[in-house]
Amino acid sequence: MATEAFEDIADTFDFLDDWEDRYRHVIELGKAMAPLDEALKVPATKVEGCASQVWLLPRIAGSGPQAVFSFEGESDALIVRGLIAILHALYSGLSVEDVLKVDAGAELGRLGLDEHLSQQRSNGLRAMVGRIRHLAAEAAAE
Repeated sequence: MATEAFEDIADTFDFLDDWEDRYRHVIELGKAMAPLDEALKVPATKVEGCASQVWLLPRIAGSGPQAVFSFEGESDALIVRGLIAILHALYSGLSVEDVLKVDAGAELGRLGLDEHLSQQRSNGLRAMVGRIRHLAAEAAAE
């Protein structure tokens, strides 16, 4: 299960043969994201477990399992900002119930990220996915 936005990223990754090109594309995705307002960079939105500074702010429309999930995010590291953009493409627009059904490891594996990220970046990516799943689970229970 993946959104159209994520499928577009996967298609682009398929087209880009060289990992350096893919890496640049991830950075460009991050640069294209709107910055998070400084006032929202608070402990409540900070993701623990990331080597970089990462903030995720949920935007949930509706209530219960069918509430629509989205989020804003930012990082002080360009590559991590790009990873946030990829996660945004993967999850935004899904119901919170469907967010919990996404196999993030498999979907992100399609991009080859698991093979090319440092251990610290991989841990941070898992922390961000964990935070998104936690936010969706909380919203689904409301």
